[in-house]
Amino acid sequence: MSDSNTTYFTNPSTFILLGIPGLETAHFWICIPFCAMYVIAFLGNFTILYIVQREASLHEPMYYFLCMLAAIDLVLCTAILPKALCIFWFNYREIHFSACLTQMYFIHGFFMIESGIFVAMAFDRYVAICDPLRHSTILRSRIVAMSCLAVVLRGSIIVLPYILLAQRRPYCRTNVVANTHCEHMAVVKLACADIRVSSYYALFVVLGVTGLDVLFIIMSYTQILRTILSLPTKDARHRTFGTCGSHLCAILVFYVPRLFSFLTHQFGQNVPLYFHVLISNMYLVVPPMLNPIIYGVSIRQIRGRLLRLVPLNGT
Repeated sequence: MSDSNTTYFTNPSTFILLGIPGLETAHFWICIPFCAMYVIAFLGNFTILYIVQREASLHEPMYYFLCMLAAIDLVLCTAILPKALCIFWFNYREIHFSACLTQMYFIHGFFMIESGIFVAMAFDRYVAICDPLRHSTILRSRIVAMSCLAVVLRGSIIVLPYILLAQRRPYCRTNVVANTHCEHMAVVKLACADIRVSSYYALFVVLGVTGLDVLFIIMSYTQILRTILSLPTKDARHRTFGTCGSHLCAILVFYVPRLFSFLTHQFGQNVPLYFHVLISNMYLVVPPMLNPIIYGVSIRQIRGRLLRLVPLNGT
């Protein structure tokens, strides 16, 4: 005889997103920094795209990759924040099952695409600093376009098993997701089936795919730093390091919160649930907000074009 308190969903029509469990009374105030971060991320990344598109002198591989990064950041923050703000402001928590899977695909897929773009940017800086005479021949426009396409295809394909496995699971007891968005493991943990395949695949993606990206970036910047330290003058070292310092800051902002979130999920059993949810939001929201600030402040060409726009906007 079935349990009368159990509701069984072979394919639930909707999921219910709780927001930030334990902090429901503070949702109205939490939405203020979330809304501010979305506005900054949207305006900042759109400005990067506008400046690079308008300035012919910036039509180079580094800035093409930067445009790709800005576009990905726009998708990432738009995939998560509007729904989160609806929860915080209007208590609108329902999300259709197919919309939940779509959001999951965009969040995890574009995270993987952004990771690949950082690898491409690291390779661009490696060639520009370690082999500058061949930079224009190695990173031609066609190679850059093919690299971006390969990164997009890789991210799109790697995340597909997340969606296919989640879609095939039967769900039971509850369709309530303790998060502001349809994070992969938060959804599949609701299934009435063995989720070890999903867990192992998620671990493979984090350690195998993202781990290899991080390893390649470390190898690239190790060679870059060796080349910089071998330069004859302090001024030359400082000037050369300035061309890749912004990339290092953006890489740290991108990977460190994700690593922290992964470690707290794996080993932080005593960590409050609201902390897990806040961290999972931060690694998706903070990089899109900070990346345009990092590049706008540290890259002289973009900073100069941005300053030239200010008087025009004020007239």
